[in-house]
Amino acid sequence: MRTTLSIALIIAALLAVPTLIGVVGGLDSTQGGEVAVVRDGGWFDDNQVRQVIDPGSGLTWTGMWSSVHAYPAQQRFYTITADAKRATRLGVDVVTVPSSDGVNLGIEGTLYFTLNLDHDALKKFDDKYGTRTYRAQDDSSLAAWEGDDGWTAFFGQAVRPVIDNALRSQLGDMRCAELVPSCSLLESSALKPQDSNTNITKVQNAVNAALARELPQALGGEFFTGLKFTLAKVTLPAEVQQAVDRSLAAGAAVSEAQARVAQAKAEAAANQARQEGYDKCPACAEIDKLKSLPQGITVYAPGNPQSVVVPAK
Repeated sequence: MRTTLSIALIIAALLAVPTLIGVVGGLDSTQGGEVAVVRDGGWFDDNQVRQVIDPGSGLTWTGMWSSVHAYPAQQRFYTITADAKRATRLGVDVVTVPSSDGVNLGIEGTLYFTLNLDHDALKKFDDKYGTRTYRAQDDSSLAAWEGDDGWTAFFGQAVRPVIDNALRSQLGDMRCAELVPSCSLLESSALKPQDSNTNITKVQNAVNAALARELPQALGGEFFTGLKFTLAKVTLPAEVQQAVDRSLAAGAAVSEAQARVAQAKAEAAANQARQEGYDKCPACAEIDKLKSLPQGITVYAPGNPQSVVVPAK
């Protein structure tokens, strides 16, 4: 009888262990910069969204064996660069877009955004994007809620294609020289004036309008708020920039040579005019000679090779 009771107590204790684990694991909280979507996962539960925990919450009961998906609640930014060295960091990608005349333009800009914290939007977002994995930079598979690496992997596969498409559609309609004035040197030896700042602002506004329209359609919901893309500058490929630099240097050398020629012509014309004046007024020539003498001269005998010049004491 005692043996049977002992066995029953051991079995009860063993059964209580996962229950205690579930109770302890059923409490969770969020930091100030994150929001959490909780999905049921108990023995008799489904896998549906149970609740949403707002940023900076206290300890919250989430149910036994539930899974908690934490997402960034603060403003995030996605950086686009033409520098491949900067692209080794999280959230920084290299983007090049061809212009209408076939020049691959490097883009320097930043997209600012915030995850929509509305509970219904978060539940829908987790249903669509929190229940699958994405390829990370180290080729591992991560969920969007698994830290910065997971979020970056999700963003790169789900959101970046929409951004790239918006940039291509807007920049692809413009010629290189409209965005980078020095690009006009590739067509002629003259640097044509272009108002690139106005064109860059125009592209920036068009990209913002395109993202506000196309991103919800592509993702299947209004999952981001505060979308703002800032286009800092447009750059040329290294080899094209080198060609532009050589052209600018050659143009500067030509301008310098032309300036020297013009100066020589001006000096010759001045000398000729001065000589013609002296021919008409010999006394004027002597007067100019006296003016050009060093200070302190007291004796001067013009026309006499044996003249003596005595400095003043």
